[in-house]
Amino acid sequence: MEKLFQLKKNNTNIKTEFIAGLITFCAMVYILIVNANIYTNPLSNGENIIGISYGAVYVATAISAAIGCFLMGFIANLPISLASGMGLNAFFVYTVCISFGFSYENALVIILIEGVIFLILSVCGGLKKIYDAIPSCVRSSISAGIGLFMALLGLQNAGIIVPNNVTGIALNSFNLLNVSIQNIIPAFVSLFSLFAIAIMAKKNIRGAILWGILFGVVMYYLFGFFIPDFYTNLQISTMNPLISLKQFLGEAFCKVFTIGLDFSEYISTHGLSNFILVISTTLISFCLINIFDNIGSLQAICEHGNLVDKEGKIKNFNKAMLANSLSATLGSLIGISTVTTYVESTTGISEGGRTGLTALFTGIFFLLAIFLSPLAKLIPSCATSAALIYVGVLMMSSVKNIDWKSTEISIPAFLTICMMSFSYNVSNGIAFGLLAYVIINTFTGKVKEIKPVTWLIIMLFAATLLFSH
Repeated sequence: MEKLFQLKKNNTNIKTEFIAGLITFCAMVYILIVNANIYTNPLSNGENIIGISYGAVYVATAISAAIGCFLMGFIANLPISLASGMGLNAFFVYTVCISFGFSYENALVIILIEGVIFLILSVCGGLKKIYDAIPSCVRSSISAGIGLFMALLGLQNAGIIVPNNVTGIALNSFNLLNVSIQNIIPAFVSLFSLFAIAIMAKKNIRGAILWGILFGVVMYYLFGFFIPDFYTNLQISTMNPLISLKQFLGEAFCKVFTIGLDFSEYISTHGLSNFILVISTTLISFCLINIFDNIGSLQAICEHGNLVDKEGKIKNFNKAMLANSLSATLGSLIGISTVTTYVESTTGISEGGRTGLTALFTGIFFLLAIFLSPLAKLIPSCATSAALIYVGVLMMSSVKNIDWKSTEISIPAFLTICMMSFSYNVSNGIAFGLLAYVIINTFTGKVKEIKPVTWLIIMLFAATLLFSH
């Protein structure tokens, strides 16, 4: 164990790595339920348009996450966990399958090709060149951008920030005279869990995030005693793991090869030219989103855990991207949309996770979740939301490294930070940051400082935004 993960060198131990892996899993477990719901009930009307069962998606999500975590742990020895990417899964279901009209199996072929392209770029060093083409002003702001993004997601999952027809989003109403207490309990639980984490962290109590999540779970169910029919209406999953495994093998596993390669039905309906255009633009979109989401997330996570070199660049970058690309490719064989790095990994790093053993433990928990689905569903999102908000606060500290007085640095940095959270997309933040960097430096006499690969990235982003976004 010591030889494989170098625990002493990284100033950690098995207990710390175990707790970090558990915390990361608790922060990520929502993907099992969310992914299954997106695939099997995309329009929230009970209609299964895609045609794959809940159990099959649940198992595929768990297995692909476990494999991704294992690959990252063993290949790169980093405490970073992976799973089917949020945003990418929605793009897969709503755009590729529902809007474009591809079958579930056909769509997996696109994921497979994208994964292979990602793998080739990783092996030949192309991803390292792309990473080096990102200027330091954009790279140093990625952590803060993802931190703000995580905090916003946490506030929304907790019901503290809610949709608003006029302003887009707004503060939820806490007026007990106008709203039901049931509607604001998640917000209270999340806020008090956040305060509990902050207090324990200030007192240097080990496992503050895990204890905060557990505090939120207990608090949530204690509040249930004051809500009529709370426990009567509490739905505990009765999903049989053996039946779900059978559904996974029959509906998802390797369907990319057995059914997915046959595009004849799509071509006969939409035409060959449409098929070529849609496949091409969709592949470019998936590749750009996956590559820059991974680079952005890895940068933020590694900065947070001090897993970067003196220049602020990711240690074991090539190995980490190899693990990511293999995970994305294998995910398509398992029957799930692109597997990618999860920024929730920072929750485990905040509790001391420093090696791939953390990712290994997270992967084991994902496999156990196949057989413990009722327990996984009992963890309310408002409890884990507090962890997301807290880690978001920690990640915002990187803004101190930005020279806010210099416009050629501050404008790209600001756009990177705000566009990530406001557009719900990490790669969009990087795209706008790079665009600002290129334009400002071009018209201020610093065009020679812009690398050729940076120009290429900007053109690809522009093509994606103008023709396929």
